[in-house]
Amino acid sequence: MSAPNYAWRESGLRWVWLALVVILLDQLTKFWIVASIPNGGAVYALPVLNIIHTYNPGAAWSMFANAGGAQRWVFSALAVVVSVVLVYWLRRLSLGSQKLLITGLTLILGGAIGNVLDRLRIGHVVDFIQVHWDNSYFPAFNIADSAISVGATFVILDALLESQRERKAKAKADPK
Repeated sequence: MSAPNYAWRESGLRWVWLALVVILLDQLTKFWIVASIPNGGAVYALPVLNIIHTYNPGAAWSMFANAGGAQRWVFSALAVVVSVVLVYWLRRLSLGSQKLLITGLTLILGGAIGNVLDRLRIGHVVDFIQVHWDNSYFPAFNIADSAISVGATFVILDALLESQRERKAKAKADPK
């Protein structure tokens, strides 16, 4: 059985505006960082937070950063494919009953496009948020990365809640 196609106003596509907001905030903050802080520079914002200017040619946590440059095109192609799949998925979701999943998917979509714009435009991703505790530093990230992480958390939470709803419905339908 195939999933229904909802009209635009009733589908998850109605929330694509959220992805556009993520893309806009991500790109504006990256432009601001590049214009305001020299590459490798840092501004100490809080005892546990620095605003820095660094580049990431790899994936999350700089994985594959030294892969010779092909990773730019591989990650860009992957982000485009993921974005197309997410738009298709959003088209098939009901806005009335799946808001948490739709929110998660649109955040992931916005983050994926935000980072792919960097890769295509300048060959790497601009990262600028650095969280640390004493001398332990979490890898730098950006607004797009944050949106992807929050979106993935929402998708996982939706799956857990759906599983719980299905167990309750099954228990209610089959009381032993």
